[in-house]
Amino acid sequence: MLILGVESSCDETGIALYDTEAGLLAHALHSQIDMHAEYGGVVPELASRDHIRRVLPLTERVLAEANKALRDLDAIAYTQGPGLSGALLVGTSFAESLAFSLQIPTIHVHHLEGHLLAPLLEDNPPAFPFVALLVSGGHSQLMRVDGIGEYELLGDTLDDAAGEAFDKTAKLLGLGYPGGPALAKLAIQGKPRFKLPRPLLNSGDLNFSFSGLKTSVLTLTNQHQPLDEITRADIAWEFQEAVTEVLTTKCMAALRDTGLDSLIVSGGVGANSKLREKLNAATKRKLCNVSYPRLEFCTDNGAMIAFAGAMRFKALQLSGQHTTDKKNYSFSVKPRWDLAELLSP
Repeated sequence: MLILGVESSCDETGIALYDTEAGLLAHALHSQIDMHAEYGGVVPELASRDHIRRVLPLTERVLAEANKALRDLDAIAYTQGPGLSGALLVGTSFAESLAFSLQIPTIHVHHLEGHLLAPLLEDNPPAFPFVALLVSGGHSQLMRVDGIGEYELLGDTLDDAAGEAFDKTAKLLGLGYPGGPALAKLAIQGKPRFKLPRPLLNSGDLNFSFSGLKTSVLTLTNQHQPLDEITRADIAWEFQEAVTEVLTTKCMAALRDTGLDSLIVSGGVGANSKLREKLNAATKRKLCNVSYPRLEFCTDNGAMIAFAGAMRFKALQLSGQHTTDKKNYSFSVKPRWDLAELLSP
């Protein structure tokens, strides 16, 4: 089965082709970072308009690279949510109208499930079951994953997620957009000088809370005004140490509690080199395995949506719930869509 994947939930337009027999055939991504950097963050209306400009050329490019035609498609998977309403509507309306013209089915994909399954796109994917750390945007979650659609929530964020804390701290340090990568780059120049709290490190559960850590950074920056370059770098170093220590500790606790020996990490913060360094060392000590998506698949992309859609479509076909004679191409988007709706009962 050949699946076209469409991602347009925020500030990246992603298109990909995934074949259930041959794997990922081609993918293309356009990032809007340069456009939004001028405003210090994503401007929803500008994001939507840019998706409109990019979605067709990217689709044509992916089809050409894979040497495929529209008539070869068996289904179209797209991000239905969560995300920005206008941005989601671009991808959704494009996917549904194209599917209508081809008379093929569509698959509605949860954006976070796409991230969750992204490590399975690699050449040697981890086998089920495994523990997953999902650190993407406003989400910091630990899950037990036993198969496609078989998810158990182990721990969740109580307030600010890791990605939000990175962005807010970067802003306090006067860094540009996007804040997370800028802070990680600055932290390389820093040294251990300050001490910030490690929220919920010894809470006895697998939940996260980073709002207080951000507040501690605010207090620290106020105490050292005006901030010089050395102080900014040292604060960035300590902040990154605090977040990655908490994430690593919770991951190892999740492996211990579940009795599993395989961990996957996905989402934008999963690209952080310090986090990977700590998780690699910790899992090695405990004789566990850890897997990551390649860096280009940590951020939003069409490949993860095509893959998640293909896995969902295949499962539905096997169960007899999905046919290729879909006639209803009405659609809606879910700007707020709790991943809990996909969890196992």
